[in-house]
Amino acid sequence: MLARLLSRDFPRSRVLAVLLVAMLIALAVTPFAIPGVKALNVAAKVLVFMVLVASFDLLLGYTGIVSFAHTMFFGIGAYGVSIALTRMGPDWSALALGIAAALALSFVLALAIGLFSLRVRAIFFSMITLAFAAAFQTLASQLSEFTGGEDGLTYKVPEVLSPSFDFTLFGRDMDGRLVCYYLLLVVAVVLVLALLRIVNSPFGRVLQAIRENEFRAEAIGYKVVVFRTTSAILSALFATLAGAMLALWLRYNGPDTSLSFEVMLDVLLIVVIGGMGTIYGAAVGAGLFIVAQSYLQDLLRIASEAVSGLPWLAALLSPDRWLLWMGLLFVLSVYYFPTGIVGRLRSRAAGHQVTVRQ
Repeated sequence: MLARLLSRDFPRSRVLAVLLVAMLIALAVTPFAIPGVKALNVAAKVLVFMVLVASFDLLLGYTGIVSFAHTMFFGIGAYGVSIALTRMGPDWSALALGIAAALALSFVLALAIGLFSLRVRAIFFSMITLAFAAAFQTLASQLSEFTGGEDGLTYKVPEVLSPSFDFTLFGRDMDGRLVCYYLLLVVAVVLVLALLRIVNSPFGRVLQAIRENEFRAEAIGYKVVVFRTTSAILSALFATLAGAMLALWLRYNGPDTSLSFEVMLDVLLIVVIGGMGTIYGAAVGAGLFIVAQSYLQDLLRIASEAVSGLPWLAALLSPDRWLLWMGLLFVLSVYYFPTGIVGRLRSRAAGHQVTVRQ
């Protein structure tokens, strides 16, 4: 049963297996183990980015395509939900229609980009996708009648998912935010397992062959453009669902929330930290990066107060310099884990097995 769920793509490292199980347990118990709104928001953001980064890894890590339009599809999913709930009201039919419309639009745009741009090589394709993303962000800002412009949209979600929905579970008072969180948890796990199945299917193996040597793959009969376009479409659809998850959780969406280039930079950093070409890397990288991004300032504040007797050190550890420390942590992670955390753990486990056999 477990082999089928994981598509026979096991962690292949005891440390990685323990880390993944610990992450799943932590995400499952966060609402009860860590009180406060911030912890729940951080956990929900981890779930959203797990799906978003895994979908991007399908393009970059498994197909070898560098696209900067990924946040466009992420934003389409978020805007599909937000516009539908704003105009049709907070009910499930509006939510379903918004997601369906967003998926349809993402399919059409991804197909267009794939057919017209994937024949272009390397950096030129990346620039075309960047142009698409910038144009869509500008369009979202200017069509204020539909998107709310720079102010964005604030809306209500179905009652059972809203904070006003109260219920009692095991003698403890709960609200709809908890229901929404566990809905996101289930959806995130299902989508990551679906991506794991895709990359371990015959289709996924062809994508990896194209990544390794596009000309050889084409020479043995594979239609490279078809496979690359299909990969781009699948990646876009999963990114759209990640955007819908974000909109459902935040109950707000604007250009800076889902279409910002900073989101794209975060995705790129997480892929590198977790490990390209490993869906597990998206989960591990998203967890570590989002937690560090959310709590690093708090840790620096505590450290700065602890060394207040040393002014130069206290100034260096100031919370205002969290980006400096974030960059340093990223440099160190790339230096010590050049193939990402998952890649390093797997190679280390493989090397240990070889040593034991000898």
